[in-house]
Amino acid sequence: MNILIACDSFKDALDSMSVCQAVERGLLRADPGFETRVFPLSDGGEGMSEVLRIHLGQQEKTLEVQGPLGRKTSAKYGLSLDGQLAFIEMAQAAGLQLLSTAERNPQKTSTYGVGEMIADALQQGAKRIVLGLGGSATNDLGTGMAAALGWLFLDASGQPVSPNGGNLGKIQTVAAPSELPYTKAVFEVICDVKNPLLGPSGAAKTYARQKGASDADIEALELGAQNFLHLLRAKGDTPGFGAAGGMGFGASYFLNGTLKPGIEAMMDLTRFDEHLSWADLVITGEGKIDDQTTQGKLIAGIVARARPKKVIALCGALEAQPDTLRAIGLQSAFSIARGPCTLNEALAGTARNLEAMGFQVGRLL
Repeated sequence: MNILIACDSFKDALDSMSVCQAVERGLLRADPGFETRVFPLSDGGEGMSEVLRIHLGQQEKTLEVQGPLGRKTSAKYGLSLDGQLAFIEMAQAAGLQLLSTAERNPQKTSTYGVGEMIADALQQGAKRIVLGLGGSATNDLGTGMAAALGWLFLDASGQPVSPNGGNLGKIQTVAAPSELPYTKAVFEVICDVKNPLLGPSGAAKTYARQKGASDADIEALELGAQNFLHLLRAKGDTPGFGAAGGMGFGASYFLNGTLKPGIEAMMDLTRFDEHLSWADLVITGEGKIDDQTTQGKLIAGIVARARPKKVIALCGALEAQPDTLRAIGLQSAFSIARGPCTLNEALAGTARNLEAMGFQVGRLL
């Protein structure tokens, strides 16, 4: 049997390559006769640049940028060997993993470092930039990124406003730089969710709590985003605008970027279909399978592309009901949890538990 192992990272635990390799070890322990291929994937969020480096052999660029709270941090992005195409993962500079739990507060965090990465790629001569959204600690609608690229944000008295989620409502004037970024390069924005910017399923009300926001913070962020859109006279609220704390909107407005479904773009870039044609079965996985898995996430994208081949999914937390799993089209889904434990214990045991579940699945095949 030919088995393609195409998994996302398990956030805060293992990168996508390590996840795939752990599953492979378990499968081969169950039956050394399996033919396996590891195929690390990302839906365009956290881990995107590493996945593309593995598949495309791009050069890696490292620079020092501002993190979500302004501290200097080391960020990496990929650049094609001819220097024309750059792959930037916003989580490298604005990711939730860069902050401790106590530091997380989307009223204070900024995407400024993402703009610094884009500026560096442009300086390197990139003519096409693929920006991966997801995993962010921010809700600033991309204003931090824009500030790093020369935009100015002023309050009612004409004073500069620090670009973060909590200050969106204070901005009264937006001044564009003399040279706009999209005159230098084409921007493609990989977006793994379809949430709009505002409303019950928008950026603040859906994702801000997991970034450290209180109920009061969420309402303030929502109001700030409403005020900012009114100021810009932005028309419409396109699906995907709410991705990564409104970076979907910001990338569209400030970069003239084109939003593309994350997993679809990643599968095309990595030539997933060529490997899929070889496989009899696909095993995939990510940290959590829940109702959001149907909304443009990696597992749903793989199932849609793989039909009619069967797909089995492994995860840390299996919160989706059977009807949801059926709607996704999965053959089956398994949590790798092996008993009661703390979150830290679960994270520490991820590789071991993936291998154990890979063995159990292998014994069923």
